[in-house]
Amino acid sequence: MQEPGTPWRDNLLQDPLAYVELKWDFVLVCDQKSFDSVEEEKRRKFMSKLELRRFKIKKARDGNKIFYGIRAPSDIFRKYVRLLKNPDHGTQNLNTEHVSETSRIRIIYFILHKTSIETKGQSETLDDLIKSGVFETAFPLHSLEEALGKQLKQKWARWRDVIYIQPVKEIREYFGEKVALYFAWLGWYTLMLFPAALVGIVVFFYGFVHFSSSQISQEICKANTTLMCPLCDQNCPYWPLSETCTYAKVTHLFDNEGTVFFAMFMAVWATVFLELWKRQRARDVFWWNLYSWDEDEEELALELINNPECQIQKHQHSYLRSTLVLLGVAVMIAILIGIAQALVVYRVVVTVAFMRSSWDLLKEHATTAAVMSGAVLHYLTIVIMTKVNRVVSTYLCNLEKPRTFTERENSFTSKVFTFQFVTHFSSLFYVAFFLGRINGHPGNYVRIAGHWRLEECHPSGCITDLFIQMSIIMVLKQTLSNCVEFLSPFICYKLRKIKDRRSRVHSEQGAEDRTMESWKDNYRLGEVHIFSLFDEFLEMVIQYSFTTIFVAAFPLAPLLAFINNMLEIRLDAIKMTRLQRRLVPRKANDIGIWLQVLEGIGVLAVITNGLIIAITSDFIPRLVYKYKYGPCANNDTEIDCLTGYINQSLSIFHTNDFEKLTQVSSLVYPNTTVCRYRDYRTADEEYSYSVQFYHIFAARLVFVIVFEHVAVCIKFIAAWFVPDVPQAVKNRSLEQKHEHLLKELGEMPEENDELSHDSSPYPYRNLLEDLSMIERSTEV
Repeated sequence: MQEPGTPWRDNLLQDPLAYVELKWDFVLVCDQKSFDSVEEEKRRKFMSKLELRRFKIKKARDGNKIFYGIRAPSDIFRKYVRLLKNPDHGTQNLNTEHVSETSRIRIIYFILHKTSIETKGQSETLDDLIKSGVFETAFPLHSLEEALGKQLKQKWARWRDVIYIQPVKEIREYFGEKVALYFAWLGWYTLMLFPAALVGIVVFFYGFVHFSSSQISQEICKANTTLMCPLCDQNCPYWPLSETCTYAKVTHLFDNEGTVFFAMFMAVWATVFLELWKRQRARDVFWWNLYSWDEDEEELALELINNPECQIQKHQHSYLRSTLVLLGVAVMIAILIGIAQALVVYRVVVTVAFMRSSWDLLKEHATTAAVMSGAVLHYLTIVIMTKVNRVVSTYLCNLEKPRTFTERENSFTSKVFTFQFVTHFSSLFYVAFFLGRINGHPGNYVRIAGHWRLEECHPSGCITDLFIQMSIIMVLKQTLSNCVEFLSPFICYKLRKIKDRRSRVHSEQGAEDRTMESWKDNYRLGEVHIFSLFDEFLEMVIQYSFTTIFVAAFPLAPLLAFINNMLEIRLDAIKMTRLQRRLVPRKANDIGIWLQVLEGIGVLAVITNGLIIAITSDFIPRLVYKYKYGPCANNDTEIDCLTGYINQSLSIFHTNDFEKLTQVSSLVYPNTTVCRYRDYRTADEEYSYSVQFYHIFAARLVFVIVFEHVAVCIKFIAAWFVPDVPQAVKNRSLEQKHEHLLKELGEMPEENDELSHDSSPYPYRNLLEDLSMIERSTEV
């Protein structure tokens, strides 16, 4: 039944079927309220504003939900074309107003969110009305029943198409350039991971072939009489080095000669990947006619279309706000580092608890179990802090007051990524560069609160601890996160569909309407927000960080990333087309600030991998021993050059020099006078560093300098060798400019048309004679 009192509603309901065949651009949904409620009054004001701008509006009711279909007048799009000189040239799905469907949705979204109403002296936009409950949501409609939508749904958003090339052109025409660039980048990243994964597998199998034949592993496995110092202070026994035989063999899988080559390869790979992506991006945006697209011009055009009398929102900068934001970021980073240190304390305490366990298996592998449980706890902190990081980043971003959406997105991206990076990698940096190096030595241990000793590295090195930590976090993040990312919207959609299966959508006249059913189908889909695509980028860039930064400790990281991304592409496609509402299309000609983030990660990866090989790995100590202290140093090549390395890398400690806090269990090995520990120290009373320690330290320093300089030089050479923009794109751009200038020149009037109609071949002769006469008269 028609409700009186609103002129826009009277106008709309003159002909109930007038707009059934129209294609509606946006749908607004709200809960049904009483006619005299505050919410209903605000809705009437908002709809009246749209109706005054000649928007077509259709209302439908389903239970206690009210749907408003919105369609914009065609003159808005004619203005857009006029101001920006046909910006969608080259797009196939142009409508009668000569703009693409994605531009149409983007323009209407801009106008809807700029439309405001006055309530008690305060201006409220659509976002304010949604926050206050006047409207529940607003979203553009999927067109999956049309040709383009069907093509994407049937040939792209299916698991069976996991190995096929993505239809980037069609994705752009349906979801807009920003989404298309995301999938183009993700596809290119996945393709480039394939050679990196192959090399990683070769490096891994190189270590696997030497799994049991390594000289170091053999020495550890045979060291039955080499007693190691206790691992804790509370009645821990001496233990034979041979107990860690399996651990030593596993360490050799990731700490071998191939590690150096793979780290160098990945440094070059990261550069080549980015350079080739820049070329691919240049090709795409050129054919999309966005090579010289100006975002500020686009924004100003939308502002003028919405309100010709609008005031330009100028750039602003405040040193006070910038200082507050910087302090906020510093405090947040300090908190995240504090959480990482809490994980260190957890591992220390849990290691002691595991060693006291009555379960022999747990007691024997207490250190490994502590590292694994710490990795799981680290993953849980990542899940929790991800939500906290977003809230803090949003607050700091609002404090900056960015001018445009892109500025807001860039500011938000830089802060969230910084916080997420510290959350993910602070614990890994500790394991890689501090574990076992700041714990002191027997007789002078560093303790937490004067009670718990810090962790120690395994006699065969710390790189396996880094591998365990990294692999657990990466596997859990890729499996559990993807399951939640897909199953959560899938289950919610199915539940909503089952709930509404028997309900039927009716317009106000009670006639069954397929258009309303389409609205209801879109309403059932999962909600999206303006940073939905940001979440996908963030997930992939964090994965890229795992794949490059600590790849020297985990050669299989590119393989895991490749497998994950093959599924991630289809997961995102299914989610965007079948489980979520349609994203508001946005124009873009690159991936924005993410490119700078990726380049920064590439530089950090060179530094980190160089430090891992020099500090975390035993590559340098083995090299020094091989050519300075081992049998090969004396030209004895009949035996392996690393023979005796383990004995040389373990220092001697006299048990009578233990501190009072250290209570050793002597039930297994009584009357032990000396024990061994991993370090390069003398056996005198002071336990000072030996000469070998300083040789290794100097070699590590030289290696880091040489490795990083060589890797950086190779990166710069690769970046120079591979142009960012293909020559074909540059030449075609020149041709287009040439054609445009020729056209402009051809439209200029001929010179004779602007002169006098005098048929004399010298049209300026009379004028010159007049000027000469004036000069002579002046002289007289």
